[in-house]
Amino acid sequence: MNEDVELITEETKDRMQKAIEHLEHELARLRAGRATPVLLDGITVAYYGVNSPLNQVSNINTPDPKTILIQPWEKSMLGTIEKAIMAANIGLTPINNGEVIRINIPPLTEERRHQLVKQVRNEGETAKISIRIARKWANDELKELLKSGLPEDLEKNAVEKVQEMTTEYNSRVDKIVSLKEKDVMTV
Repeated sequence: MNEDVELITEETKDRMQKAIEHLEHELARLRAGRATPVLLDGITVAYYGVNSPLNQVSNINTPDPKTILIQPWEKSMLGTIEKAIMAANIGLTPINNGEVIRINIPPLTEERRHQLVKQVRNEGETAKISIRIARKWANDELKELLKSGLPEDLEKNAVEKVQEMTTEYNSRVDKIVSLKEKDVMTV
């Protein structure tokens, strides 16, 4: 029985950690006025009949904080990559000079910064919901174990441990969201 409780708490911790990792991934994709190759994650291009991620058919660099430079491995891919970036509708315009594709990151307006902060807060709330779902799952599993003979004091201790993890992970979400808000609002 005690091993079951340990498995439940470990599984809960894994679920909460995945919520944090997902939050960090989503926030990395939000444009805070700085060039980063992560902005192009999720863009795929047709490469010899197969949809391939952009970073697997080209080198992506940031030579300065306002520019992303895409150098395809084959020059024939320039037009395809340019079209894929436009089709991705990420609000960035590629500039094809026949050798490489440049993307200039425009400065953010005050209104856009406030929209991004709202988006950051929504992502944070989504992460907290995932954490609460993990807590509910753990508590339900512990109730099932209690019905099948787990001592009450072990169940109560496990529920308290799950609540402590929930509080810890929620505070981590708050810190991550706060840092990203500060990053977005910095001109």
